[in-house]
Amino acid sequence: MNITDWMTPQEQQDLIAFTQELVRIKSISGQEEPIVRVIAQKMKALGYDDVRIDAMGNVVGRIGNGEKSIMFDSHVDTVAVNDEEKWDIPPFSGTIVDGFLCGRGSVDMKSGAAASIYAGVIARKLGFDSGKAIYVSCTVFEEDCDGENLKHLFKECQIKPDYMVICEPSENLISLGHKGKAQIVIKTRGVSAHGSAPEKGMNAIYEMAEIIQRVERANADLMKQAIPRGTLVMSRISSTSASLNAVPSECEVYLDRRMAPGETKESILKEMDGIIQGKNAAWEVGTLFRKSWTGMDIRYEPFHLAWKIDQDHGLTQGCVRAYREVFGTDPAKFDFWDFSTNAVTSVSMGIPTIGFGPGEYKLAHMLNEHCKVSQIIDACKFYTALIRQV
Repeated sequence: MNITDWMTPQEQQDLIAFTQELVRIKSISGQEEPIVRVIAQKMKALGYDDVRIDAMGNVVGRIGNGEKSIMFDSHVDTVAVNDEEKWDIPPFSGTIVDGFLCGRGSVDMKSGAAASIYAGVIARKLGFDSGKAIYVSCTVFEEDCDGENLKHLFKECQIKPDYMVICEPSENLISLGHKGKAQIVIKTRGVSAHGSAPEKGMNAIYEMAEIIQRVERANADLMKQAIPRGTLVMSRISSTSASLNAVPSECEVYLDRRMAPGETKESILKEMDGIIQGKNAAWEVGTLFRKSWTGMDIRYEPFHLAWKIDQDHGLTQGCVRAYREVFGTDPAKFDFWDFSTNAVTSVSMGIPTIGFGPGEYKLAHMLNEHCKVSQIIDACKFYTALIRQV
């Protein structure tokens, strides 16, 4: 059967209509219950063999029960829309304009989720599921706590796939990996005193001032390195004092450190130690505490190294064959994401992992987010072809 015959026009229409439905559902992190329920219902209607919602609120569907397994993962939470009046098209309308699906989550990443859900069904129709188990997960709270969702899902559902595909947006390029991420809190200590007698205290903000300059210089040095390179951003600052008439006793900053391949935990520890050297300061990983829509407490340690799968790996080569089958040519290039994804969990477990998804990721979280409709259909075909190839 020719690739053009894999999906009927009706199936393509149904896929896009379902993607529109997902975009219309508000699903801010921690508020994903409505979309998870809709996805679970859709999986059951499409004939998935098993559909489960775990205690954290992730949903996973399975087709087949063969020895070889592949999982496609998409998070279904989105960042909030705080500027709705500025959007050209209402962000939760799911409107299609000039061949683009518009709205929050259209890129990040409800289009990838819908494409993967339908791919499992198309693969079964074509017989590509023989001897395989196809898992499709739609996970929650990724925007704040990437990887914690899969960590819980794998443990509760006793799943460890042979291959993992992260369906984050890549403009339908094969993504071989992404940068690492460390979120760091630095605190300086001072001595409180009345504002009329500052000489009797020690100002924690002043103690932080040189640290701020060191962070700026560290990022400037990183920017001189070859791409892909690390970055360092100070994203938040706050202070504590007895009153507005008092010398601050504590100052705190939050750092976002993106890591390039080759950077190690030891090199980051050394960098942070150097940034606070000689100051009355301490640093630690900025642990986050969240609560899922089911009420489960989430504890997230944001420190993950960069990863990259080899181009000669069997999963990569399977992706190349699938790409050739769908697009009629070898990939002109491969992608490497600047941002972190749920892959941090699968990679840490030794599961071969790769990325591929519709949409331009630079549009994620942005005003007028939109995804090309044809890319959603092509992504579904690619996922189907990959199931055949692994």
